[in-house]
Amino acid sequence: MMKVYPNAKLNIGLNIVERRPDGYHNIETIFYPIGLHDTIEMEITEDSDVPCMLQIDGNPIEGEVEDNLVVKAYRIIANYFTLPHVSIRLDKRVPTGAGLGGGSADAAYTLRLLNDCCHLGLTTDQLEDYAVRLGADCPFFIRNIPVFATGIGNVFSPVSLSLRGKYLVLVKPDVFVSTRDAYAAVKPQRPSTSLPQLTAMPIDQWRDRVVNDFEASVFPKFPEIKAIKDRLYDLGAVYASMSGSGSSVFGIFNEEPQLASDEFNGCFVHTEEL
Repeated sequence: MMKVYPNAKLNIGLNIVERRPDGYHNIETIFYPIGLHDTIEMEITEDSDVPCMLQIDGNPIEGEVEDNLVVKAYRIIANYFTLPHVSIRLDKRVPTGAGLGGGSADAAYTLRLLNDCCHLGLTTDQLEDYAVRLGADCPFFIRNIPVFATGIGNVFSPVSLSLRGKYLVLVKPDVFVSTRDAYAAVKPQRPSTSLPQLTAMPIDQWRDRVVNDFEASVFPKFPEIKAIKDRLYDLGAVYASMSGSGSSVFGIFNEEPQLASDEFNGCFVHTEEL
């Protein structure tokens, strides 16, 4: 049995710069990996009639198991290699519908796990080529380092950004934000200053400069999400933002915050030192 820990990511800023002819949008954002993670365990089960048997524990996931990105990742590799039948257990801890890339991470880590477990010899570039077929941000989790993402979130370039030593508070309310609706309500506009330039500034200067364009459309419809961001600033965050199209909100602190036991009651709350 082999085990991996697919981690979540944050969007540090998110600018929607233009609508594409194919109906998608070009964006600019920084993907930043964090420690919050799922767990995937895989073992070879040659006596199974099902090529990829997936068991999901932890947080429930909507949809059929065979439509899960973990199973789709197996199928993509199986189109090119003769794979053994496997049994996979996914312990889901990263909230879904949160703008944290949890499903994409699970898919990418499954590709990596199959490559190692089955000795396929795929390079990092090849793994990224497979990953992009599963989702625009899936390739990010192959290298899993901070990047400046453009295009539809699938074109990566290096970025010099480290939050090491800072503290993260991540809050996910019990609210679902439709990504399609969030895109429909925003007006694309290219920022005057690029995100890599803005994030090169001291973090205490990011507020009102490093923005998530989705907040303008999401906050009026879901004021409880805005209230979380405001509360994080009240608690001493040097920077706070929604991640992706929501509904999770994160705050970055210089010192470990002391949260009351009933702070953000009814929400998923995760804290870590970055």
